[in-house]
Amino acid sequence: MRQDYRENLKLALDTLRAHKLRSFLTIIGVVIGVTIMIVVAGLLSGYDSTVTETITGFGADTAFVSKLGQVHFGRLTEEERKRKELTLEEGQALLEGAPDIKAVAISLFPQNFTGTVRYNDQQVTLTSNDFRGTFPAFADVYSNANLKEGRFISDGDNEHKRDVVVLGESVAKALFPNVDPMGKLVNADGHQFEVIGVFEMPKGGFGGSNEDRRVIVPYYTFRKFYPNPASTYYGYRFEAYPGRLDAAADEARAILRRVRRVPYAAPDDFVIETSQQMIQTFYAIVGAVALATLVLSSIGLLIGGVGVMNIMLVSVTERTREIGVRKAIGARRGDITWQFLFEAMTLTGIGGILGILLGWGLTLGLAKALDWSAMVPVWAVFVGFGVSVGIGLVFGVWPALKAARLDPVVALRYE
Repeated sequence: MRQDYRENLKLALDTLRAHKLRSFLTIIGVVIGVTIMIVVAGLLSGYDSTVTETITGFGADTAFVSKLGQVHFGRLTEEERKRKELTLEEGQALLEGAPDIKAVAISLFPQNFTGTVRYNDQQVTLTSNDFRGTFPAFADVYSNANLKEGRFISDGDNEHKRDVVVLGESVAKALFPNVDPMGKLVNADGHQFEVIGVFEMPKGGFGGSNEDRRVIVPYYTFRKFYPNPASTYYGYRFEAYPGRLDAAADEARAILRRVRRVPYAAPDDFVIETSQQMIQTFYAIVGAVALATLVLSSIGLLIGGVGVMNIMLVSVTERTREIGVRKAIGARRGDITWQFLFEAMTLTGIGGILGILLGWGLTLGLAKALDWSAMVPVWAVFVGFGVSVGIGLVFGVWPALKAARLDPVVALRYE
């Protein structure tokens, strides 16, 4: 007699319950493969939204100029190692010589820097991208440089080299959890600064910098404490007039090639990146990570699939007499095939569910530990479960067909 799908599912679950440990060991590969898929999808999806918001938060009509680019991976080429650092004069030349550039924010950073900013017993670790000296134009160019309280640095602060600082909100919260930071003196890399403002917290960071952690002092104050040009480097962000970003980027490129004396046929010895280009760079990185994840997940799933096929072949051998009895009382080949296929798909499907739950938990834990935003997308859950069930279907076909083709007379005689 033909059995319906519900009876096949019931038989599959009964078999799995009868061999709990063996079933669990069989699906470990599937669990690992699906877990990796969920964790990476969750972290990348959350980081994707953060990065996109951060980059676009710099301003739609802005571009960043640096020696190597905001995002640079891998070993430097010989040409990249020989590049000259940008200079203050080159940044000023952009504003003076490019009619489509509205404003230029010139920032000076410490080279290979790791330091701290302190207040009493509280401290925050800073990297090169966190600590900078800049001009008042910074607040005009960076659309995410809104102040929560206080004021930004002024021309007077710059000209008189005043020891004042504007803190990112996360830095201010860490240093002053229960105190108003305004007017307090903080120690940044061994130098005393008065807090005159606190940035409103933007969303995250990109390219190694976290915009919540900015510690900004006047340009000439910074240069006072770091007079050696070899110990610092420049980065510019310029703002174009609305709708003129491409033209402004072309003008900036022409000006920099001229003032840096780049030969006609030589490549640029600097990088100009618009927000859209930075997003495309980020997606290229995400694509590489996703490909690596696919390979790792596939290895785990392949191991799980081979394990399922192996255990299902053993199961067919162990249940040969049972198969003969079922055929003798009217079960058709299709009934036997679907029974074993359902058993294999149920086995890997349970592995997929365990992998989804484990991956979800790890994603939330890692996001909290790394201070990232993370969200497991719905598509990843469905893909993870679908792939796990599909593994059972593919690797369960051969054992199911082997069971279905058994001769009932031979099977009944099997001991």
